[in-house]
This record gives sequence, structure tokens and C-alpha cells, in this order.
Amino acid sequence: MLIRNTQISEIDSVMEIYSIARAFMRNSGNPNQWGDCYPSRQLIESDIANNFSYVIEDRGEIIGTFFFKEGEDPTYLRIHGGKWLDDGKYGVIHRIAVKYQGRNIVSKAFDFCFGIINNIRIDTHRDNIPMQKALARHGFRYCGIIHLESGEERMAYQRNT
Repeated sequence: MLIRNTQISEIDSVMEIYSIARAFMRNSGNPNQWGDCYPSRQLIESDIANNFSYVIEDRGEIIGTFFFKEGEDPTYLRIHGGKWLDDGKYGVIHRIAVKYQGRNIVSKAFDFCFGIINNIRIDTHRDNIPMQKALARHGFRYCGIIHLESGEERMAYQRNT
């Protein structure tokens, strides 16, 4: 598997993966986290333009996508009901989505990000049990609740090595 920055010409493939991920989320008891239209095409185009969007490719097929950046995330400045593991420099993963389940695609994304920085923060919806299990399997620790700009709550996790 190859992980690389997303090219704007791949936007349709990436949006298809997000559509597949939304259906998986609905079918696994998490219909509200991304609803019917998150993330928007405009948001992903912005991610691509800023070099924060990545794809996971296997034998020429795009099978996963995610947002990754090093540096502060405004929604992580305040945490409730807990605290971050540390205040050091960190990377952030958002909008991780895969085309196929059971192929360790999420693991590859996590490994890639940890190859860049050994301190990662991520959040997920309370109803996203598959992601919570994946985070636990990969050594992330629950740290508390953060609030998105919209005011919605998310469970916040961190792993540092």
C-alpha cells in the first residue's frame, strides 16, 4: 500500500470513499456523525490545496483517504472531563475513511502519521464504536470531550510514544 498526498484529479474517487464510509457509519449505528453530506467537496478541495488530504492506494486503486496535519487544531484547545496526555507538538488526523473493511487500511494510515510525528490527536463521535475500537487497538487513550465549531461534542483521543 502506498500513502501519498491527494491530487485534485482524484476528488471523485475520494468523494466516493466518503459516500461508502457514510453508509457504513449509518449501518453500524452512527447515522449522525457525518450525516448525508459531510465532508463537502469544497472542504476536501481545500484539504487537497493545503496538502492535508492523503490517499491510500493499493495496486493503483484508491482504497482510503484521510486528513493529516502537524500542528495545533483549534477544536483541541479546550478539553472537558479530562486532559490531554501532554502539551507537546502533535499531529491531527480527521476524516479517515476506507473503501473496504477488514484490510488494515486504518492501521496503515495511523502508521504513516506516526512515521511523521510520534504524538497524534484524533476525535470521534460517541456512536462511532468501530472507530473507538480501532483507536483502542492502536494505543490511543481517551482524554475527554472536545467541541467542534458547531458545538457538537466529540470524544478526544491521543497517542504519544
